[in-house]
Amino acid sequence: MKTVLITGANRGLGFETARQLGAKGYKVYLGARNEEKGKIAAEILLKLGYNVEFIKLDVTKTSDIRNLHDRLKKNSESIDILINNAGVFLESSGPTDISEASIFKVDPVIILKTIEANTMGPLKLIQSIVPLMMEKNEGRVINVSSQMGALSEMGPFWPGYRMSKTALNALTQIVSAEVENTNISVNSICPGWVRTDMGGENAHRSVEEGVATAVWLATCEEPPKGKFLRDCKVIDW
Repeated sequence: MKTVLITGANRGLGFETARQLGAKGYKVYLGARNEEKGKIAAEILLKLGYNVEFIKLDVTKTSDIRNLHDRLKKNSESIDILINNAGVFLESSGPTDISEASIFKVDPVIILKTIEANTMGPLKLIQSIVPLMMEKNEGRVINVSSQMGALSEMGPFWPGYRMSKTALNALTQIVSAEVENTNISVNSICPGWVRTDMGGENAHRSVEEGVATAVWLATCEEPPKGKFLRDCKVIDW
């Protein structure tokens, strides 16, 4: 049985990914920073008969990541698939609100907090979990990014979110290059503009459409390496 860790999995894209992989027979560690909401989400999936276990995981807290690492080592467990889904969008009320999202207005502290969650959180988890994958010479890392971070289509507004996702894409490439000679795949995905709490009700895509690429990368026989994908197809960085 393959084991997957999904961060930010108590709602939206993370929860739907957990639901679909649970239905396929994967053991799912459902990571969430809010213990109450995380346990409720896990209970919903447990009632469906899925092998799901809640784990308190705020990706900005090194102590939470250390506790996860210690727990895995103590139980002689490993993570086969790491899905770095947790993220924040702090610069406005959503991707259509530009009122305070200009590069000339955004508080640099907000930019730093965004990068801490969206880039440094995945980095810390990669540093903790990928060495364990390397011991087995097998594993998959899926970083949930955004085309808003693609340099090929870089636009105005939301500088913190954009830069955090650009940096996440760079992290993907760096890690992929360092594990090039192993059976570990590391990729970034763009779910698109999805109807979630973050994306808002006016978004173009359903949650099911948004998670399709992550689920495919987690389950396909020969995943690509070091790519940026949307709808299971490679897109420009």
